[in-house]
Amino acid sequence: MKVTPILSLVLALFLSVQGTAESSHRPSPAMLAQSAEPPTIPVGLDAYRMWDKVPYHRIGVRAYMRSTYDREGNNRSADASHYLYQESDDFNVTLDTRGPGVLYFKRTNHWHGSPWHYEIDGKDFVVQETATQDPVNAKKRLSETQFIPAKLFPNPLTWTWSITKGADLMWVPLPFEDSLRIAYTRTFYGTGYYIYHLFSPGMTNLSQPIASWDRRPPDQEVLDLIARAGTDIAPKGENVETVTGTLTLKRHEWATVCELTDAPAAVRALKFTVPRDRAYDFGKCRLRVTWDRRWHASIDAPVDLFFGTGHLYNSDDREYLVKGFPLVVRYDDDHVHLACYWPMPFFRHAKIELQDRRGLPLNDVTWEVRTVPFTGPINHASYFHATYSDHPEPELGRDITFLDTSRVEGGGSWSGNFVGMSWIFSHDGFLPTLEGDPRFFFDGSWTPQAWGTGTEEWGGGGDYWGGRNMTLPFAGHPVGAEKKLAKNDLDLINSAYRFLIADMFPFGKRAVVRLEHGGLNDSTEHYEGVVYWYGTDAPTLVLTDHFHTCDTKIEQREHEYRSPTAGSPYTLVSRYEWGPDHRGARLHFPAEEDQVRTMKGTSRFKMRLDPNNLGVLLRRKFDYQYPNQRANVSVRPDREGSAWRYVGQWYTPGSNTCVYSYPRAEGELGQTQHTVITGNRRWREEEFLIPRHSTEGVSRLEIQIEFVPSEKQLFPGHPFPVESAWSESRYWAYCYKMPEVTLPTRRGGE
Repeated sequence: MKVTPILSLVLALFLSVQGTAESSHRPSPAMLAQSAEPPTIPVGLDAYRMWDKVPYHRIGVRAYMRSTYDREGNNRSADASHYLYQESDDFNVTLDTRGPGVLYFKRTNHWHGSPWHYEIDGKDFVVQETATQDPVNAKKRLSETQFIPAKLFPNPLTWTWSITKGADLMWVPLPFEDSLRIAYTRTFYGTGYYIYHLFSPGMTNLSQPIASWDRRPPDQEVLDLIARAGTDIAPKGENVETVTGTLTLKRHEWATVCELTDAPAAVRALKFTVPRDRAYDFGKCRLRVTWDRRWHASIDAPVDLFFGTGHLYNSDDREYLVKGFPLVVRYDDDHVHLACYWPMPFFRHAKIELQDRRGLPLNDVTWEVRTVPFTGPINHASYFHATYSDHPEPELGRDITFLDTSRVEGGGSWSGNFVGMSWIFSHDGFLPTLEGDPRFFFDGSWTPQAWGTGTEEWGGGGDYWGGRNMTLPFAGHPVGAEKKLAKNDLDLINSAYRFLIADMFPFGKRAVVRLEHGGLNDSTEHYEGVVYWYGTDAPTLVLTDHFHTCDTKIEQREHEYRSPTAGSPYTLVSRYEWGPDHRGARLHFPAEEDQVRTMKGTSRFKMRLDPNNLGVLLRRKFDYQYPNQRANVSVRPDREGSAWRYVGQWYTPGSNTCVYSYPRAEGELGQTQHTVITGNRRWREEEFLIPRHSTEGVSRLEIQIEFVPSEKQLFPGHPFPVESAWSESRYWAYCYKMPEVTLPTRRGGE
């Protein structure tokens, strides 16, 4: 039969709608080029403007989450009111760091602590909330609240407790060139956590230079973009390819939604629409997406949790279960609409599949996939992953691990960005399990780079969201109620979500995402979760050297360690900063023994590098009992005639001793208290970024650590238990590099 052009067009359209045909497009070698240079990193408000760059590697950037957590690892006052130090009764420091960097997120319980001091590069700025003036009667008197000054902290980059049902949330980026401190004026229930990024000095691949916060309102275009959460925010128009279709899911069978071969490309919208009366069943289906014919699917999760909610049962007939920025679940009279807008690059092929898991056939499942061309080197970006795990019986005393990239999809080293999670924390309406803290570990550190104050805080709430549901662009509690308010068994299933855009966590070789179950890791609730992350199965951080300062044979011969003022090594038996170490007589994690030393002068040593590096991450293990450890860091190549170059100040605020102030009897307006708390966790690991311009082309680097004394007191008139000193046990050198993407050989000889 002769195929006319018109018939060919009709046939092509039919196959596109069915989603089963592959185009003959094959990417050329030029389209699959890789680069030795890192991609541009969006900074500040650009992290929202350029949010399509979320998949891109952040070479030379580290993220941290600090908080008012209980320094003994338990849950004292719900992890509230533990201060690094107090400079005065109205300046209680909860965060103290050295830049360059950007504060991307701050959370407090209600208005507690307000007025807050935001001290950026030495300049203090006071921020309040409308409940500050009458905090005792705020809940009775106020139905709507806001940050003050409102023009600098507008919605939707901020949300207050009158909407969130318990928390004040701030996503306004605040850049700093040298230093940042946050201090509370009042200390009653002074809980909080903060996410900030630190950048390697002198980076040239930033979207804009890091300059001290100019105290200007956020651009309206950014506010308008985030206000579109819950709507279609994916690209449309020219260069956008859209395929649609309808399918039937048979009992327990996998059905191919579509296969995409017009590549390199990025999926910018993945949508499903199902009849409202079948929504719950569809939510229990399994979604699987495989990129570039890899052996393992990178998305493999229940549909409902993937789209941000524990189930698709809408108990109180809301329009939105999830009105998120990258994920949406919306109801109308007859249908439920699910939309995913996470940018998802692929370079040759993508396969999207669904499987019925309840043995109930589903008809009339309509879908849409929208893609745009991916331009640029393919090793600039990484694949999107949604990793599911089920934890019906959490282990007593152990955090629940929702993601360990060394154990997924074949294991090994992965680099990329952790960008959020959706999780069920109770199947029985038991909300006190939310007292468990989030703890995240990156790239082999034994100290969590992220430690929050509780699971509902991580999900954007406070006081268990008042037992109510809420949905925001980046955090929410979409379904569930406490047991006494549940209308039926489905209401007992409680879930939360947290999406990270500007406040993502980059990693170079491994990411471990954990949640504590209950305040003492003792809850027996059934947890499930999906972790969203971007990853390439190749490292961007490579360990090139390590040494122990107390090993005299190694230090003198290989690393030429010299520290004239250092004391003799001593043995320390202590713990790292994790959760509760014991319950009664039962030990959950033991103390570790190692040697360490201190100095108050200068240490010098040499570390091996890969000369083809893009900068270096230097990690140190030390004794955290010594307060406010600060040192000037200089480096030079191990070549004759090389000059020293100052590269920044390495600073670790506070110590394992903090000051606790919670005037419970006096309440909101109570005077600052001075209760000294010393934890049994003295081992700690911290990081320092050495810039590329000082390390590139260098195979051996000499490093000088010059101690800077600190005279800070724990609180006025009361010094820390020991004097400040620089403590050093071990050093590790990791070199940044661009990952090498290896595309799988096509199966069947293709």
